[in-house]
Amino acid sequence: MGLFKKNTKVEEPEPQYYMSATNMQMLNYKVYYMSKLEKILYFLLAFIVGAAVGYLFYGGIGKDEFGNPTMLTHVLNVMISSIVGVIAGKLFLPVRVSQIITKRKRTLNLQFRDMLEALSTSLNAGKNVTDSFKSVYGDLKIQYAEDAFILNEIACILAGINNNIAVEDMLSDFGARSGIDDISSFADVFSVCYKKGGNIKETIAKTHEILSDKIEISEDIETTVTSSKSEQNMMIFMPVILIGMMKTMSPDFADNFVTPVGIIATTIGVVLFVIAYFVGRSILNIKL
Repeated sequence: MGLFKKNTKVEEPEPQYYMSATNMQMLNYKVYYMSKLEKILYFLLAFIVGAAVGYLFYGGIGKDEFGNPTMLTHVLNVMISSIVGVIAGKLFLPVRVSQIITKRKRTLNLQFRDMLEALSTSLNAGKNVTDSFKSVYGDLKIQYAEDAFILNEIACILAGINNNIAVEDMLSDFGARSGIDDISSFADVFSVCYKKGGNIKETIAKTHEILSDKIEISEDIETTVTSSKSEQNMMIFMPVILIGMMKTMSPDFADNFVTPVGIIATTIGVVLFVIAYFVGRSILNIKL
């Protein structure tokens, strides 16, 4: 045996929920794990679309010299469509998870901004930090539904306060779970100010101002790139539409797609469009 043992420990994935210091199950906004039903539904949706596109691009391979479909044609139609469908399903699941996480973080960020605004107003009215959080919970409860992210977070903070847990520790836990730099940074600054006796009112007001400016800029960018995203989606579906029109309107010309040269050219085109989609998606995903 060697002197050193190989480290075979596999890093475990982050849980979707954490237990807070008050024994409340709190959401980890950085990850999202689909349920079995969600995976099946999203996979089937992508599989159907992928199989249809696979059949459209590669259907009809293996015809005889008279252009009639053979047994090989039917087998390849099913096989190729299934393979393309499975690939589409595998690629779509992580994309959908990323979309859900991004949307959830954007929603939380907007709600956090409203929390800071209400908190700043309460502090300026002369209330202390504890009473301000209680007031914020009541104000936001009117604005948001019962299951809103920020209401759950404030409820957890208030439960911590009632159990003599430091409010800065509860905010730090919130910032760590949020996966949002602005929230975690605010929690760090709040902790320093609260412990050292800094100006909490000014800190919260300044954070709210900065966050509001960032959200406004982000919304302006989103509005600017919306047309580009629409064009990108159109370019992705355009080859499918064109191929479908060609095969419908000119069956003789469509036979060129099932020749060896046609298959190679079609495959290269499909790969390039898939790569272009992910590259374009990365470019248009602008973060502040």
